[in-house]
This record gives sequence, structure tokens and C-alpha cells, in this order.
Amino acid sequence: MPRFRLSEQQRFFEVKSILDNPAISGCYLFPQARCVDDPFRVKIDQIELACYRRIIDADAFTMIHFHGNGEAVADYVPFMADVFADIGLNSLFVEYRDYGGSTGEAQLVAMLGDGEAAMDAAEVAPEMAIVFGRSIGSLYAIELAHRQPSIAGLIIESGIADPLERFLTYADLEAARVDEAEVEADVKRFFNHKKKLAGYTNPLLTLHCENDGLIDISHAERNHKWAGSRQKQLVRFAYGNHNTIFRANEIEYVDVVGRFVRTLQR
Repeated sequence: MPRFRLSEQQRFFEVKSILDNPAISGCYLFPQARCVDDPFRVKIDQIELACYRRIIDADAFTMIHFHGNGEAVADYVPFMADVFADIGLNSLFVEYRDYGGSTGEAQLVAMLGDGEAAMDAAEVAPEMAIVFGRSIGSLYAIELAHRQPSIAGLIIESGIADPLERFLTYADLEAARVDEAEVEADVKRFFNHKKKLAGYTNPLLTLHCENDGLIDISHAERNHKWAGSRQKQLVRFAYGNHNTIFRANEIEYVDVVGRFVRTLQR
């Protein structure tokens, strides 16, 4: 597969943002110590990500997966890698900084370029990539789709439409002496999902529970509406919640993802 190179403008991990302040990032990123046994290592300057990669067919699509904030790549290996393999997909599970065996510090904006760096290290061409973001992983999946709009497909599961709503709800900005206006400006700068998704025109699949409990389904509705995708589907699950969406709907979930992938494989 041909490699692509990251431009200096794309290296967001070099950009400073108020969102990387522990008062904000520390409220949304919770590093987990669980590690995979044989990680696929991705080096970014002085940082090393302990990702996981499985190849079943060099000519097949690769699912690039971003997990939730209280999870780790190890939670998806081998079971989700097996699910993807059964659908005919290679997989690349991207680990976050300070999660699993990764080094560095978990920061919201600093990690925006990590998915693209992992994709480059794995030599996955955008046209052969399907990008999957769960919960906070939707931030990084949408970012990757924005940077590489020619990816074959995008899946958002239990995702976030407007991170500002959550940042202002849970972060103690006053105690940290962080200016709310500066937070709003940086969210608009780095996490404008309406703008990012408008520029993505390839297939989109959005999955969300009606009774998510943590992230209201209105986020899914907005992401679905904003996407410029010519082919898009919003699946609303009647059972389960934010953390049981897969277990409570496993048969339907796998079937929906499988059908989405098969439309790309034709």
C-alpha cells in the first residue's frame, strides 16, 4: 500500500490548546493500564503508541478503531478483532497516549493527529480504510475522516456531536482559572464536527442507543444530519445503554455493521 505523509499543518500534537489543560482533559480522558500482549508500535516524536493490528488479507479493507475514554485497546482484543475478521476486515486498534502500553500524556487536542500517524505507520491507504469511533473515540474518528475524506467509510457509535456541551458541564473551569470563552474558541477551532462532517461525503453509519444515559441520542441525530455523506444511515437501538450497546444488541449490531461493510466491498 502507498504511504502518505503528514504535513506540518496536520501535526496537531505540536499545537498548544487550553483543552489539554488537566482541568479539561483530565475530566474526559481516564488512562487504563490494560495492555495487549503484542502491540503494533507507532512512534510520534518522543511518544510511542501501543496499538494493535491484525491482517487477514493484505487486499482487504482495514477497520481503524478508536475506543471510549474508560476503555483500552486490550478490551477489544481479540473479540472485536474477531468480529471484524469474520466480516472480512483487517483491523487497527489505535491506543491513546498514556493508555495501555502507550507513553505520553492523554490530552484531547495533542492526540488529534495520532490516528493518522497510526494509519501511516500501518501503511493503510485512505481508500482502504473504514474508520470507527466509539464515544469519545468519535472525536478522533471524525478528525481522521476530516483529514482523509477519501476513506471508504465512517462509523460513529455512541458519539459526540458538540464536545463543548460536555466540557462545560463537567470541567471545573473556575477552580482551574480557565476562561470559558477560550474553551469555546478552542472547541470551535479543533472540534467543529458540523464543519468537519459537512466535508465528508463517503458512506456513514451512526449507531446509538435510544436510552444511552451518558450521551443523548440527539448527538447522533446531529452528526447524521451534518454529514455530507451521499449514503448514510442512523440506527437507533431500543435496548441497552452507553456501555451495553454491543452486548444488548449483538446480533443486530454485527448484522448492521456487516451490511455496511459489504456495501463498501462491492
